[in-house]
Amino acid sequence: MAKVTVAYGDGIGPEIMKATLKIFEAAGVELEYDEIEIGEQVYKQGHTSGIKEEDWEKVVNNKIFFKAPITTPQGGGYKSLNVTIRKTLGLYANIRPVKSLHPFVQTKHPKIDMVIVRENEEDLYAGIEHRQTPEVYQCLKLITAPGSEKICRYAFELAKAYGRDKVTCMTKDNIMKLTDGLFHKTFDKIGEEYSSIKQDHSIIDIGMARVADTPENFDVIVTPNLYGDIVSDVAAQVAGSVGLAGSANIGETCAMFEAIHGSAPDIAGQKIANPSGLLMGGLLMLRHLGMAESAVKIENAWLKTIEDGIHTGDIASDAHTKQKVGTDDFAQAIIDRLGQEPAQLKGARATSSSEPMKLGVQSQKTEVKRDLDGVDIFAFEDDRNPDTLGGKLKAACADLPLDLVIITNRGVKVFPDGKPETFCTDHWRCRFMKRESASTITGSDLIALQTAVNGAGVDIIKTENLYTFDGDRGYSLGQGQ
Repeated sequence: MAKVTVAYGDGIGPEIMKATLKIFEAAGVELEYDEIEIGEQVYKQGHTSGIKEEDWEKVVNNKIFFKAPITTPQGGGYKSLNVTIRKTLGLYANIRPVKSLHPFVQTKHPKIDMVIVRENEEDLYAGIEHRQTPEVYQCLKLITAPGSEKICRYAFELAKAYGRDKVTCMTKDNIMKLTDGLFHKTFDKIGEEYSSIKQDHSIIDIGMARVADTPENFDVIVTPNLYGDIVSDVAAQVAGSVGLAGSANIGETCAMFEAIHGSAPDIAGQKIANPSGLLMGGLLMLRHLGMAESAVKIENAWLKTIEDGIHTGDIASDAHTKQKVGTDDFAQAIIDRLGQEPAQLKGARATSSSEPMKLGVQSQKTEVKRDLDGVDIFAFEDDRNPDTLGGKLKAACADLPLDLVIITNRGVKVFPDGKPETFCTDHWRCRFMKRESASTITGSDLIALQTAVNGAGVDIIKTENLYTFDGDRGYSLGQGQ
């Protein structure tokens, strides 16, 4: 019997978790539960991650974590527990199926049946932020080759395992040519191994618009972290309700399952919450554990309940609701229909294999020739005249093998020959490149440059070395460069 770590969470969490586990028990699901406390009360006890250290051990030892939504207290110092769990346990793939339940749940799009495969560890969700000057804040976007490879391969393997025809990649690589560009290139490369599956790419803004307008045209979508978070919520909402969607977070050794919605403290304790999102997350868990028959049995009972017009308030309608019920009565209605199948809605089916999908993928390291071209020095300077700053820096590097080639402000060229209309803040990127007369530059040259810049009275915030990799530029040009 598999042991699962269970957390009841905050807000409506305890209500919907109790309802879900009651359905599991009635369906004969053979699981052992190891309960832990997470969320708001744990944060307030002084655990800034929202989980106690001893409970971390239970999550790691059991490998499977089934959690209800939690509330993260407002204010600084509290880190998102969801993000912490995903990154700490290496849960690189966030799987969010979205399917319409037309006509029983109102939607303008009756033929939605897609799966969003969201990269779960990287991108802006790395949470690396800095206030660099009085006016400028920074958030680092990190995209890696191994992370991109793992999630793209997972998307194609999921499509193959579940008989889906097409995988669509969504990025913004027309602007972020290095980070999103890497993700897109990796998708194309991995896609060559899956020639029987249709594949295409869409820029995220128009792709998101098409998900909202014609979602029936999508099958599997794979995308970096932030885009995936947004597109999955949009898809769930246009399908009928975010409250109906579950989520799986899959790693190579551990997995976490949950609803995609929050803790809804405004309705907590009223026993009116819809447990469907958490239940769908639980069914993903059962399939992951190889319990596909139990998952199918419960899902079909759930579909039959909705088809019979037994609805919670969030999905109730005059046209199709015969009985408006609360959390517990909705769960009981599902239990009463165990063993039944829907008549109009497409029933759930087990895949050809009931075994969990385990890829064990790892990107192979490759040898790359790395050459140092220069350095970007980010500086704080409250004097808004870029020509004055440029003069100081030109003088500072006059005797060094590096030359100042451009200064940008918020990415736009302001020196040399900047435009007076360009608005400037107090944050400057100063790019120094190897002079043509210098054969190479070294770390010592960069240190000497920083010393000279500091000596010129310029406040250095940070530096970024500029490299080429096998001759390919590893840095973007400034706008106007």
